[in-house]
Amino acid sequence: MAEVLVYVDHVDGAVRKPTLELLTLARRLGDPVAVHLGPNAEEAAKTLGEYGATRVLAADAPEFADYLVVPKVDALQAAYESVSPAAVLVPSSAEGKEIAARLAVRLGSGIITDAVDLEAGDEGPVTTQSVFAAAYTTRSRVTKGTPVITVKPNSAAPEAAPAAGAVEQLSVSFGEAATGTKVTSRTPRESTGRPELTEAAIVVSGGRGVNGAENFHLIEGLADALGAAVGASRAAVDAGWYPHSHQVGQTGKTVSPQLYIATGISGAIQHRAGMQTSKTIVAINKDAEAPIFDLVDYGIVGDLFEVVPQLTEEVKARKG
Repeated sequence: MAEVLVYVDHVDGAVRKPTLELLTLARRLGDPVAVHLGPNAEEAAKTLGEYGATRVLAADAPEFADYLVVPKVDALQAAYESVSPAAVLVPSSAEGKEIAARLAVRLGSGIITDAVDLEAGDEGPVTTQSVFAAAYTTRSRVTKGTPVITVKPNSAAPEAAPAAGAVEQLSVSFGEAATGTKVTSRTPRESTGRPELTEAAIVVSGGRGVNGAENFHLIEGLADALGAAVGASRAAVDAGWYPHSHQVGQTGKTVSPQLYIATGISGAIQHRAGMQTSKTIVAINKDAEAPIFDLVDYGIVGDLFEVVPQLTEEVKARKG
C-alpha cells in the first residue's frame, strides 16, 4: 500500500490534535508515516502509533529550534526522498503552510492549502476547500508531482487505529539557507488554561455588542463553562477590548470548531470569513436584522447581558 507523509505538530513531544486528524485522514490514502522533528520522538511515537502511524521518522538537531522554517523543510524533503510518498500532509498553521509551500517548490509539485476534507481518487487525493469567505465549496486535486496538502484543524475527528509506530532515525543535511534567519529570543505566552483558538472544538466570541473590555468576563465565563476558547471580532480587538491574538476573521484567525457562539457580533463579511465553516453556529444579538442571523443554525434575539449569564448558569447546572 502507498505511504503518506504526515508532518507532526508537537510541543516537546506532546502531539497536538491537528496531527491526529491528519493521521486519520492519511489512512484514507495509504499507510501514514509520521515525520517528527525535535526532542522526545520516542514519547510522541506512542501517540502517533495509536492513531495509525506505521513508522515515525525522527530527527533532532539544534537547527530546528534556533532557526526559522528552512531546517524543517530540509528535514521534510529528506523524509520525502526516503519514502517516495503518495502525498504529504501538513497542518494548516502559519508555519505549516510556509513549510508546505517551500517543500512544494523544491519538489516541483502542486500544493493545496486549507483543505477541510480529503478522500482517495482514481488520479490522486481529492480535497475539499471552502473559498471566497466560505461562499463556495471547491473540490480539487494536484495534477503535477506529489500532492502537498495542508488541512485546517477540526476537519476530521481523530480516530484511533493502532499501528506499529516504529521510530526510525532520519538523516538530514542542512543547506546554506537553513541558517539564514536566526531566532534571537522567545517569550512564553501566558497560559489561560483554555484550548488554542484554532484547534478548539468550541469557540465563544464577543464583538462590538460586548461594549467594553470590562464586560469580556461574560464571554470568558461562558467559554470556561463549555471548555471553549475565546474569540473576538475585529471591532472588539481594534477597540482594545481583547488581544489581537484572539481575533477571528479575514485579518485574524480562521476557526472551524464543532460549535461557534457569536455574541454581540453583527456578522460582517470580514468576520464570517474566519468562522463560516464552523459545524454549528449560534448567534446572540439584540438586532433581529443583524447579518449574522443569515448564517446561523440557531439564533437568539436578545440582550447578551441577559442571555449569556443565563446560558452560562444553565450549562454549569447541566454539567452537575
